[in-house]
Amino acid sequence: MAKQITKSYKTKKRIKNVIVHAFLAVLAAVWLLPIFWVILTSFRADPGSYVDTFFPKSYTLDNYVKLFTDTNILNFPKMFLNTLVIAIFSCIISCFFVLSVAYCMSRLRFKLRKPFMNIAMILGLFPGFMSMIAVYYILKTLGLSEGGMIRVALVLVYSAGSGMGFYIAKGFFDTIPKAIDEAAYIDGATKWQVFTKLTIPLSKPIIVYTVLTSFLAPWLDFIFAKVICRANSDYYTVAIGLWNMLSKEYIDVWYTRFAAGAVCVSIPIAILFVYLQRYYAEGMSGAVKG
Repeated sequence: MAKQITKSYKTKKRIKNVIVHAFLAVLAAVWLLPIFWVILTSFRADPGSYVDTFFPKSYTLDNYVKLFTDTNILNFPKMFLNTLVIAIFSCIISCFFVLSVAYCMSRLRFKLRKPFMNIAMILGLFPGFMSMIAVYYILKTLGLSEGGMIRVALVLVYSAGSGMGFYIAKGFFDTIPKAIDEAAYIDGATKWQVFTKLTIPLSKPIIVYTVLTSFLAPWLDFIFAKVICRANSDYYTVAIGLWNMLSKEYIDVWYTRFAAGAVCVSIPIAILFVYLQRYYAEGMSGAVKG
């Protein structure tokens, strides 16, 4: 009797596993199909946005070659460089702000600590683009909306308010024993020395997570970049460039190059995610525990 029950249980468990794996396989196919289609389109030799087959009839590398060489109308290499410069500087400044604010909220105790955390949480409920018109006019008043200052304006927009997103980093810092800090204070270390020489080396997962998210925000943003850059094509980011490739006057020629550009933009992000995935998971789990 016990053997029959055990066999029945194993059968049910096996059927359940098959159903779950089949469902996950379908979801994976749904998620991967658009990516697969974009990659195929980037190698398609036929121009235009409308074709009658899913798989290209002929393949070519000209879309990638022309994407980086045909710069008379849409200068993709310059857009890529603009985005890379903006993303790197925004990432550095944002990481400093986020980690500093998170450490202060985790380790220091002061009168307005809880009100500040509550205000930060409430403000985080509102999307940033709600303030983009006000931000633009502030930048215009300061003379940051024209010429080369547009890059500075974008760096300021992406990094200035980053310190408000300190909650995840704070949760990780809370998991580090305070006894380590107290021992360092007894030895004569300052708060800055404890932060830089003890807390930061012990916080590699959350630092990697912060770097990743701080880099992706300017790399993928379209709304703020479009509002601030306007018609200054010399300072366009890749998001604006890819969007322009799908406009009515360019779509017939640039559609397959758009697919090639989408692949080029996604490759660095994919490599970064794959390489830093384990640190990303560790940082999130640490934040949840905190």
